[in-house]
Amino acid sequence: MNRTFIQSLFFFLIVTSVSAQDVVTFFNKSDSFFKENVVNGKVKYAAIKSNPETLNAVLATAKGLTVSKSDAVTYQAFWINAYNLLVIDGIVKNYPLKSPLDVAGFFDKTKHDVGGKSVTLNGIENNLLRAEFPTEARFHFVLVCAGLGCPPIINTAYSPKTLESQLQKQTVLALNNPNFIKVNKNKVQISQLFEWYKGDFEQRGSTVDFINTYRKEQLPEKARVSYYPYDWTLNEAK
Repeated sequence: MNRTFIQSLFFFLIVTSVSAQDVVTFFNKSDSFFKENVVNGKVKYAAIKSNPETLNAVLATAKGLTVSKSDAVTYQAFWINAYNLLVIDGIVKNYPLKSPLDVAGFFDKTKHDVGGKSVTLNGIENNLLRAEFPTEARFHFVLVCAGLGCPPIINTAYSPKTLESQLQKQTVLALNNPNFIKVNKNKVQISQLFEWYKGDFEQRGSTVDFINTYRKEQLPEKARVSYYPYDWTLNEAK
């Protein structure tokens, strides 16, 4: 066998092994961070502000990582965690505040160095996740925007091994939550989330059809649907 080929193969295996280990480290650090700083779907921003070292370390790990779309579950889990961590980081850097909307360009202008890219939060959501996996509407129930109107953040990291069950669980929880889907006989009020991303939810039928896929108690067949205002109040644990 050609010596140059052997050396190249050896180098490739070393790099691949190191990269895979870095990804595992990122998921483990993320999990520890969420466990320590998320309680009942809310974030301890003040505590993180006073001691940001753990968050900074997680994001430092994420900065140089690259994940391939060919490993879909690792790619999706990485970018979901990255989004949620960067939202928290953005709040902490501007804390105290009452809403993420208090920071101009929070979602669409501020760029973050993560995953080998310079990208906005909207870029992660719309270009790296929704555009790459257009049939996966459950992303909307795991990407947490720091507002109370968003489905609650969980106190664990999303992991490649558990991603499918986590996506399913969070979607089911959201769509069976009476504060998120408000039912009064045949009148149903739903989050503006369903209005903003209507196309994601109506790929195989109506928005009501999508919601009923995950509900234990089905919405009325002829439900009169309206949208309630999104609550951008900060999802802060106090």
